[in-house]
Amino acid sequence: MLVSPQAERNWEGVCSVLEDVLEPQSHRQLFALELGSGTGQHVIRFAQKMPFVTWQPSDIKEESRESIKAYIAATYAKTVLQPVHLDVNEPWEKWAGLSRSSCDVVIAINLLQYSSFQTAQGVFNGAGQILKQNGLLITYGVYAINGTITPSCNEHLDAELRKMNPEWGLPDIDVLRQLAYGNGMRMERIVEMEDYYKCLIFRKL
Repeated sequence: MLVSPQAERNWEGVCSVLEDVLEPQSHRQLFALELGSGTGQHVIRFAQKMPFVTWQPSDIKEESRESIKAYIAATYAKTVLQPVHLDVNEPWEKWAGLSRSSCDVVIAINLLQYSSFQTAQGVFNGAGQILKQNGLLITYGVYAINGTITPSCNEHLDAELRKMNPEWGLPDIDVLRQLAYGNGMRMERIVEMEDYYKCLIFRKL
């Protein structure tokens, strides 16, 4: 099993946001897709806290999918499905066989800043297709606002990301808002988290 110190630090805050927005629907079984699940630490914790959700983890990397499988086996998680290979840059029809309007929730944690604008387009295009009406797309990360990055530590993070890959960098909230609008969603809420991280919540119209 892979272990991410960052995932251990932030899972509780993200989980609190998820519980807050999903608890009103806890009377029925929800279906959630996690994009870029990484080690699997997040999805296992979420499943333990929210048994009314069936979780579909996914990742493009085989080593991550193997780690997720190990966490599922070790924790006997009954509401976490086996991880699937999913590349958000591919058309949504290739998203692990998921059908249109099949998901109540799509989650992307720390994915957008470690990817290109094309990837962000893929996330919003796909979510706009596979989410049910009133379904939620929830992203977590560090963002620019109106093209401005503050404070200076976030400027440093953005520079480091662009050194790793020129196509990476902190996504702009206003750009994501437009992507959402173009794919039948609207930004409903911004939740301020610790260390300048934010959860963005988009709803399918």
